[in-house]
Amino acid sequence: MKQTEYSAHGSAHSGAPQQASLVCGKNAVTELLKSGAPVDTVFLQDTMNEALAGYYTALARQAGAVVKRVRAAKLHGMCGADSHQGVAAFGACVAYVSLEDILAAARAKDEPPFLVLADGVEDPHNLGAILRSALLCGAHGAVIPRRGGVCVTATVLKSSAGAAARLPVARVANIGEAVRRLKSQNVFVYCADMNGPAAFRQNLTGPIALVLGSEGSGVSPLVRSLCDGVVSLPMVGRGTGVDSFNVSVAAGIILYEIMRQRTEGGFA
Repeated sequence: MKQTEYSAHGSAHSGAPQQASLVCGKNAVTELLKSGAPVDTVFLQDTMNEALAGYYTALARQAGAVVKRVRAAKLHGMCGADSHQGVAAFGACVAYVSLEDILAAARAKDEPPFLVLADGVEDPHNLGAILRSALLCGAHGAVIPRRGGVCVTATVLKSSAGAAARLPVARVANIGEAVRRLKSQNVFVYCADMNGPAAFRQNLTGPIALVLGSEGSGVSPLVRSLCDGVVSLPMVGRGTGVDSFNVSVAAGIILYEIMRQRTEGGFA
């Protein structure tokens, strides 16, 4: 068994130092998954027999981890040895919270909820920048999917300048279901899209959540259909070949506008 530790800035709950560990080997991974510790991803060698792969997949599902099938060469490169026995796992850099925890945090502050949802953001630098802006603009927490987007890795933590260790992050099975749950709690959910009213022309006060889409395709059609409204950013560079803001830049601008309106009590 081999364990490699990656320094992280801290826990989403306490800010205390926490290590993200790569654990290799059957027994070590089994114990990690049964321990209750947060786990991001389990890597299984693509030639592992299906019965054993099913066993680890079931354990991973109970731990809330994503399973990826990879080649032996990748596992060797990750673990630095052949002692991985066909399995490795990444412990989480932060302790994820639930969506209800974020809403409870807003209630504890006697503030209308303010959340950011990342629907398929794949670049860790983008996610880190989004979490940094969310923290600085007063969001109560962020929501990311278990599949179809990057989790809070050491790169995300570094890119966020530590914000990812201070802003509560919920990791959910389905962004669409998270939108439904927020709406049931009377949170108005907007998605960022180029085809919609300008953000600064809309009332963004009150309980609010902002959904940001992936770098390539934006917010998924299903999630967009579930949202209450759309916000966009007017641009003057149309026709130049540069037709949109980077997702983290767009997030920063819209989140700041939400903060401005919430602070000033309205829009103008």
